[in-house]
Formats: sequence, C-alpha cells, structure tokens
Amino acid sequence: MIKQAIIPLAGLGTRMLPLTSITPKELLPINGKPNLEYILEECLDAGVKQFIFIISKKKKNIKKYFFNDKFYLNIIKKKKDKRIEREFKKIKKYRKMIKFVYQNNPKGTGDAVLKCQKLIKENFFLMLLPDDLIIKKNCTKEMIQLYKQKKCSVIATKTVPKKSVSRWGILSLKNKNKNNFQITDVVEKPKINEVKSNYAIIGRYILPKIIMSEIKKLKPGQGNEIHITDAIRNLIYKGNNFYGNIFKGKYLDCGTLRGYIDSGIEISKESRWIFVWSELVMLV
Repeated sequence: MIKQAIIPLAGLGTRMLPLTSITPKELLPINGKPNLEYILEECLDAGVKQFIFIISKKKKNIKKYFFNDKFYLNIIKKKKDKRIEREFKKIKKYRKMIKFVYQNNPKGTGDAVLKCQKLIKENFFLMLLPDDLIIKKNCTKEMIQLYKQKKCSVIATKTVPKKSVSRWGILSLKNKNKNNFQITDVVEKPKINEVKSNYAIIGRYILPKIIMSEIKKLKPGQGNEIHITDAIRNLIYKGNNFYGNIFKGKYLDCGTLRGYIDSGIEISKESRWIFVWSELVMLV
C-alpha cells in the first residue's frame, strides 16, 4: 500500500503575482478552502497516512497555517463558533501527518524529491504537484489501484492538443487500453516534431524509492533544474516498468492567474450541483 506522499511547495509562484507576493499560492482559497487542502483530501481518501511538505524559508506561512493554535484558541474562546472549531480540528488532524523538508533554492522536482530521501520508508511513494487539481474522480485512488495490479510505478496522464506538447512532459507508449498503457519513454517539454504521442504528464506520480539513486546522477537540464522526468527516463531505459493512468476526473490548472480563476468557477459549479442533489435527496 502507498502510505507516503511528497508535495513540493517551495516554488516562488511568480506566475500568480501579485496574489503570491504575501500568500503562498498553495494557500490561496478556491471556493472557501486553500488549494492545498484539495490535494490533502484526495490523498486521505486514497489511504495516505503521511505527507512530506517541501517548503522554503520564504514559504513559512504554510507551516504557520497548520501550527497556529494560539490564534484559533483565542477566536474559539471569544466567538464559540462551531464552524471554526471544526476547521481547527481538521487542521490538527492534518498536522499530525505532516513532515517538513526545506528546499531553499528551488532546483526542480528531482532535487525536491531527493531532499526527502531519509523520510521515505517504503519501496514506493506518491508525489503530487499542487498546481494540478483533479476533481469529480479521485485520481490518486485510481493510480493506487493500478499500482496494485501492475506492481510498478504509475504516472497520471491525459491527452493535450499536439500544438501544446512543448509545454508538458510527454509520454511514449505501448500496450494501450482505455484506462492505461505502458510507458516506453518520457521527454520534458519536447518540440512538436520530436514526439509521436500527445499524452502529457499530470502532477500525480507513484515512484520507486530507487529513483533517488538516479536523481543523484543527474546534471541540471532545462532551466538549470533537476527534472524528475530525466530520472524516470533513465529507470525506464534500465528495464523498470512505468504505467500511465488515463484518469477519469476533470483536470484544473491552478498554477496561473487565469487557471486559478477558472478553477474557482469550476469547483463552485460542482459544489452547487452537490448541494442541489443533496437537497433533492432529502425531499425524497
């Protein structure tokens, strides 16, 4: 079973300025709760027991969000608000499951994962990128089910327009069915004429612990960063199996201002449908 999840949170969030000049993008609210909580809820529902947050000194507000007891206790004492009490209990539940690792100089996802090496206990672990939200279906749960079947690494994927493949990590594949396929190669942000597939990586990975040794061998690539995709590629070339999970949920990009606004609209629509449906059920 997959019990640990790495969540890289050290990025500067420059694409979200000016909103992120003070507040980390992962704490920006979407329909009444921080972006980050959607990721945590997805993982909890899939059976994850521990989160490893990778933050920097500039993102200390993320740690403060989960360790702000004095503030909450004062408010609860004055207001006696049941909603605030419920939120405080939820935050206390989360923080028991969180470990913090620092990446003060963001050098890519590969470097971020390597910072967690001493904390990873099992042979496989999750990594989730908080810019990528997936609603309507639990993508992490789907991936864990595929991992149980194949006994190997899994990456979430969806098709993207061929003209935009240079914005994504792109997978080559074989043995495809309607739900998954075996990955034969991965290329980070390729040129259009360099790939035959338009299946893109979405920010959900089940990775083997042995990837740490591959990351140590890497030299900085695009953007002078250590890319996790390069380590994945090396493992595939060495005969390690990776499968792509064609997830069934709806993908939302929260990493840009436009995407953040659109995500809020989409999630609020979904919430309204859930509310209306629950009211109808009660009437019946």
